[in-house]
Amino acid sequence: MQKITPFLWLNCNVDEAAAYYISVFNNSSVISTTPGQDGNVMAVTVNLDGQVLVLFNGGPHFTLNEAFSLSVSCNSQEEIDEKWNTLCEGGTPSRCGWLKDKYGVSWQIVPHHLGSLLFNPDPEKAKRAMQAMMGMGKLIIADLENA
Repeated sequence: MQKITPFLWLNCNVDEAAAYYISVFNNSSVISTTPGQDGNVMAVTVNLDGQVLVLFNGGPHFTLNEAFSLSVSCNSQEEIDEKWNTLCEGGTPSRCGWLKDKYGVSWQIVPHHLGSLLFNPDPEKAKRAMQAMMGMGKLIIADLENA
């Protein structure tokens, strides 16, 4: 088990959110469910493709924002397209591969080798890749590589 587990305060039906996230990521499952005193689900612990998260039904007192995001390393443009399109449904796309899903969670959907493109030893290539990324919503691998 991982030592540090993200705990996400949501203002929603967390069992619905858990089922949604499990449908988005392969190799995912509910680890446990904690009932609340009112009979609703208070928390759901999920494993999303190896990452354990706790989804907490905390109500409207606190909201998530872009200061915290979950980054998804994708191996292909097809995977980027699938994750981006699915997580954007009911949510809000942003720039540079970022989006906010319908539950208010911020995600970064990025190619696995984004760091090597943005920190290329050739400073001009790195600069062009950064400029290309800054102009994108959903990241397009070929455009980043060709920058």
